[in-house]
Amino acid sequence: MKKEQPIHTIDRRFRGFLPVVIDVETAGFNAATDALLEIAAVIIDMDEQGFLHPGATIDCHVEPFPGANLDPKALAFTGIDPHHPFRFAKPEKEALEEVFKPIRQAIKQHNCSRAILVGHNAFFDLGFLDAAVERTGIKRNPFHPFSTFDTVTLAGLAYGQTVLAKAVVAAGIDWDGNEAHSALYDTQKTAELFCAVVNRWQELTLLADAGSAAENATPARSPTG
Repeated sequence: MKKEQPIHTIDRRFRGFLPVVIDVETAGFNAATDALLEIAAVIIDMDEQGFLHPGATIDCHVEPFPGANLDPKALAFTGIDPHHPFRFAKPEKEALEEVFKPIRQAIKQHNCSRAILVGHNAFFDLGFLDAAVERTGIKRNPFHPFSTFDTVTLAGLAYGQTVLAKAVVAAGIDWDGNEAHSALYDTQKTAELFCAVVNRWQELTLLADAGSAAENATPARSPTG
């Protein structure tokens, strides 16, 4: 009897959670006091074979909230001028709603219950995201309040690298250091890295399943040969 092929859907793969890669650029390290300046998201898709691919990308430049701290060292590191007129930055609430809307739609489309944040040092991104949600009074935060997928841990396991640039290169993905430290670029590369790690596991799973099926299909020899 032919074994039925598994149905690969992203809600089944991640227990009802939809992975969404998030990266933020900020004016410091304190989520409660330092400004959120950029936020980008990549929604993860899955094909019929169970392999992951980066999907829709959303990004926004964000106006510093009233009274926000702007650490000069952090701004020098990111190269962001918070007051540059061509940033076309949006107030925090407007920026978050613009990012959250397609994520909520994707959650519904994939029959998931919530999004789960994927990030490189994910606690940092989740902390700034949660702080901004609290400041703006947004009621429908689509993300799980504390669970994350951290590509630092995943890349350390899969490639022996924890720095994003080195992990991306180890995974065979192109990296442009001149583009780094923008939320959009870092999010896209983190999404590619996350997919590479999960897909590597999926390949091993398929090989193991194929080997098991081949063993089961081999006729047993009779005692007389």
